[in-house]
Amino acid sequence: MVFYQKFEEREAIVVTVVLKGAQVFRRGAFSGGDVSVSFGDRVFCKDIVFPSSLNVSSFTILPGFVDVHVHLREPGFSYKETIATGSGAAAAAGYTTVCAMPNLTPAPDTPAHLAEEQAIIDRDATIQVLPFASITKGRKGSGELVDFEALSPKVVGFSDDGCGVQDEGLMREAMVRCKALNKVISAHCEVNDLLNGGYIHDGAYCKAHGHRGISSASEWKMIERDCRLASDTGCRYHVCHISTKESVEVIREAKKSGVPVTCETGPHYLVLCDEDLQEDGRFKMNPPLRSRSDREALLEGVADGTVDVIATDHAPHSAAEKEKGLSGSAMGIVGLETAFPVLYTKLVRTGVMTFEKLIQMMAVRPREIFDLPVGEIVPGAPADLCLLDTDCNWTVDPDKFVTMGRATPFAGWQVQGKNRLTVWRGEVVYEALR
Repeated sequence: MVFYQKFEEREAIVVTVVLKGAQVFRRGAFSGGDVSVSFGDRVFCKDIVFPSSLNVSSFTILPGFVDVHVHLREPGFSYKETIATGSGAAAAAGYTTVCAMPNLTPAPDTPAHLAEEQAIIDRDATIQVLPFASITKGRKGSGELVDFEALSPKVVGFSDDGCGVQDEGLMREAMVRCKALNKVISAHCEVNDLLNGGYIHDGAYCKAHGHRGISSASEWKMIERDCRLASDTGCRYHVCHISTKESVEVIREAKKSGVPVTCETGPHYLVLCDEDLQEDGRFKMNPPLRSRSDREALLEGVADGTVDVIATDHAPHSAAEKEKGLSGSAMGIVGLETAFPVLYTKLVRTGVMTFEKLIQMMAVRPREIFDLPVGEIVPGAPADLCLLDTDCNWTVDPDKFVTMGRATPFAGWQVQGKNRLTVWRGEVVYEALR
């Protein structure tokens, strides 16, 4: 399957991995061929013709996935996840870059607080981990704005994820400052006054089982406001984890009007709805699973380009925090290690989405939006890639996850597609070829 060739060059060991007959994703399309990747003193990717009977025709080589919305929990909550375990889970799934949300203690709202997080990243991260700074001091969604200028060179963007910025004037000023720095605001959109103590979607399941519902308006009303502010200020505005049909329509119309808005949704919103809910904390996340019509609207938004990115909102919690049913459990599920196989199985294999489209949304478009280096697989490029075995059938078993989190609505699912190799900056950070 793989040939390892070691040879001496300038007193450095170089390892060449040769893959014969694999499909390669280049410049938005697939092509066949033999590919070698060298690791060591010379780090690059190049096409070669290698005389070998090795065949990996069921494998696909593509740029490493990018997740622009993960929770790695350090500093402050290492009992839920660590930089080491979270980045390790990402590497196992084929991600080479993840963007860490600021739901931390302390929140990365000053250079000193950000430095605490960065020190752990520098020490423990398996892949590239890029932090978000918060928008407000303490990530409260209110109060005082952070010093954007001081934080900007060290972060991928600004977000108060977990809290919507409630005051319009405060958000306008944040956008003005981010526009001046050409930085993205990645917004968690939630109007507190419209939550009404809810914790699942305010739909049929909620009413039938006596739960408290979260209205769809709590999400799309803030997106509507922020799209208007982005239009006024010219700020690059990215909407986190959209879940409602109204959100899709608001963003679609804003894009038609030239507003610099992009958005993401999660795998669970594309393959599940509130009809799939169970009285189990592994089905509880924020925003919640919405209605069937919301899911269909999201898929339409994916198809027409309204939805730009698929991000996991990977949010690990302890077992104790997720064992209290829908009403009492913490909000959040893990998603890194299931994202590709679930989407490939449920959307690509069924013809809902093309494979090329899925890769665009998981590997290409996130880089474009957040100004990250393009992971092109071309001669001479640094090796930043993953190797997917699309013929591999397996069962989702949370006990085998690398992440410390175990709460997933996909437990027990039969899925197809598995990552076999992840390379970041020319170093093998995950390998499951044997």
